[in-house]
Amino acid sequence: MKSLISTLLLFIALTAFAQTQKPELDGNTWEAPYTLQVPKDWGVERFSIPIGFAPQIPYNGVEDIRFAPGWANAKSNEYWTYAFLWYLDDIQKINAEIISSHLKAYYTGLIAVNAASSSMHAAQEVAVETKIKKVKTNKGDSKTFRGTIYLVDYMAKTPITLHCIVHLKFYPLKHKTFLFFEISPKPYDDKVWQGLHQLWADFNIKTK
Repeated sequence: MKSLISTLLLFIALTAFAQTQKPELDGNTWEAPYTLQVPKDWGVERFSIPIGFAPQIPYNGVEDIRFAPGWANAKSNEYWTYAFLWYLDDIQKINAEIISSHLKAYYTGLIAVNAASSSMHAAQEVAVETKIKKVKTNKGDSKTFRGTIYLVDYMAKTPITLHCIVHLKFYPLKHKTFLFFEISPKPYDDKVWQGLHQLWADFNIKTK
C-alpha cells in the first residue's frame, strides 16, 4: 500500500511540476535540517508542501512521514499507525480550528486519490469529520493538541476513527514552524503510542 501512495503522490508531484515549473523534492536525497528517527522496519516518505491532493492547505515546506511496520496490514496492531511532520516556512498561525480544517482537507484529498485505485464506490464515500482541541502543552512544545479523524478507510473500505496528537514547535531563528502528527486508531493507552511518542521525543533541530 505504501507503494500505491508513493505512485499516486509521484503522479500528483509531476502534475504540480508541469503547472508550476518548480523542481519537486527528491525525498530520497533531501537532507533534512532536523533529526527525525527511522526506527527499524519503519517506512519513510517525503514530499513537498503545497500538497498536491490538498491544495487548500496554504503552506510551503516538506512533509516527512514515518510508517509503523504494520500500518497497512489490517491484522496488525499497528494498522493505520504512523506519524508525519510538516516542516513549514515562516512562523504560522496555528490553533485547534486551523488544524482541524487542514486535517479535513488532507484526508478528504487522500481518500479521493486512493479511492479510484481501491475500487471504492460512491456509497462507501462519506465526509471526513475532524475534532481537535488544545490540551496541556507537552514539554518542549509551543502548543499541543489532541483529537479524532473520522473517515472511510480506503484499504478496508469501512469507516475508521483515527486518534491523533499534534505537537507544534516554532523555530524563530530560522523562521520555521514544525507540526508533528501522531496517528493511530488505537486508544491512547495502547503500546503503539510509545513508538509514536518516541519519534517526537528524539526529534532534534540541527543548529548548524
